[in-house]
Amino acid sequence: QVQLVESGGGLVQAGGSLRLSCTASGFSLDDYAMGWFRQAPGREQEGVSCIGSSDGVTYYADSVRGRFTISRDSASNTVYLQMNLLKPEDTAVYKCASCLSCGMSGGQVLGYGMHHWAEGTLVTVSS
Repeated sequence: QVQLVESGGGLVQAGGSLRLSCTASGFSLDDYAMGWFRQAPGREQEGVSCIGSSDGVTYYADSVRGRFTISRDSASNTVYLQMNLLKPEDTAVYKCASCLSCGMSGGQVLGYGMHHWAEGTLVTVSS
């Protein structure tokens, strides 16, 4: 059964850090690009970060570059999103997803050929 399970969301004060994890079952993360997307209340979903499958190239939205870091661990079939210097505007439901490739447009991360989505985890940053 193909599944992506997230963990690590929660409540944090502005300036704090959280690390989100996304573990795959039923397929290998190494075969796909992996992205993190978020949706804040009343706003459209946006791409936050993505890591390529074969080349490991990373992509970051302008709004998080320098604060967030995406990485993958093949041994545990897990992709991570380390989020530092969190701001209240980072509050959103974060979802990881597998896709065929990543890209950038207008300062936002894009995923192409979406494969599978996780359910999402809530990140709340208090001011």
